[in-house]
Amino acid sequence: MHQIKSMSAIVAIVGRPNVGKSTFFNRLIQRREAIVDAVSGVTRDRHYGKSDWNGVEFSLIDTGGYVLGSDDVFEKEIDKQVELAIDEADAIIFMVDVESGVTGMDEDVANLLRRVNKPVFLVVNKVDNSKRAEDAVEFYSLGLGEYYTIASINGSGTGDLLDDLVKVLPEKEKEKDDLPRFAVVGRPNAGKSSFINALIGEERYIVTDIAGTTRDSIDTKYNRFGFEFNLVDTAGIRRKAKVREDLEFYSVMRSVRAIEHSDVCILMLDATRGFDGQVENIFWLAQRNNKGIVILVNKWDLIEDKETNTIKHYTQKIKEAIAPFTDVPILFISVLTKQRIFKAIETAVQVYENRQKKVVTRKLNDIMLPIIENYPPPAYKDKYVKIKFCTQLPTPYPQFAFFCNLPQYVREPYKRFLENKLRENFDFTGVPVTVFMRKK
Repeated sequence: MHQIKSMSAIVAIVGRPNVGKSTFFNRLIQRREAIVDAVSGVTRDRHYGKSDWNGVEFSLIDTGGYVLGSDDVFEKEIDKQVELAIDEADAIIFMVDVESGVTGMDEDVANLLRRVNKPVFLVVNKVDNSKRAEDAVEFYSLGLGEYYTIASINGSGTGDLLDDLVKVLPEKEKEKDDLPRFAVVGRPNAGKSSFINALIGEERYIVTDIAGTTRDSIDTKYNRFGFEFNLVDTAGIRRKAKVREDLEFYSVMRSVRAIEHSDVCILMLDATRGFDGQVENIFWLAQRNNKGIVILVNKWDLIEDKETNTIKHYTQKIKEAIAPFTDVPILFISVLTKQRIFKAIETAVQVYENRQKKVVTRKLNDIMLPIIENYPPPAYKDKYVKIKFCTQLPTPYPQFAFFCNLPQYVREPYKRFLENKLRENFDFTGVPVTVFMRKK
């Protein structure tokens, strides 16, 4: 495993429909996703992913997927999207198509991008022979300087582009104060701003019932009961199909950034609406970013029929949705009556501490090796795996390496078994744990 620099850089891909943005996007994230999503049945937001090149990690957003409807709808929308990408991304890839040449829409996008002082990479796609490479020259007319020619279908040319892209991404700046950062995330109207108001005890946020009133994420330094941390309120992540305007795209980008910059995500949902697909997406986004997670079920006071809809039953349903990562605290709260809201913060602090936890190597081996001895990995193709030693890696969140003779023969279920034993013995509640098998 090469060392990956942790960055929160966001790269946005913009351009008209059908120039190949999604193919390019899928190509860049697929290697990562294949590794990361060994988790079964994860429904992912297809427009957001992580990629890395030469050990530099970045998030990739494909803006194209956010527009519904025909090309003329797109004409109106593309400017908004490009402006959002300009606001939020650290670098922009502007993709055009050599087959259609320079179009009016390309010129509109170029006009917007020429005014930006962020790195813009003009990428001419579908260049798969020398004739097309000559045709690409006309894109100089867009006034964005040098361009890169690629064929995203087979990946040719992407190496040079990515070499230059990762050079301009910002190094992760150290937060001015090293306080823990708790991001309050969830769908609009789950009660995020009201939760923060209730904690702070002042109307710092204007709370109304119009979805999308909290446009930006706002940080609040918070100190009570001896905890000090930053609370990050995010614009709600909304379902795609319902919203035809840019707010949608905006809130996703904002939430992505807030999740990436946080240590613990406090995921709020409305008890009356349940743990739906959109909430699940936010959960997996936080999990994929290795953040601590606390789930708060708000508006529990509004559930009429508590007999059939018991807390136990509701918790069970959430756990089924988030399996196999079920070791996550789930609290039932009411922001309105302030029921258990301080307990929610205490739990988040506990999860933060679990995520920072370092287990001494000797203690780790004293506990884990006898367990492994009693339940060794099942033989595979008549080969026996012997695990000799384990250690926690020096990463910002819990990752463990188990050293053995045949790492390639250790299957997913056994890794999950080891993860569960780590959880039972060292309390990593609320925190994703990664288990690696390494060659001794």
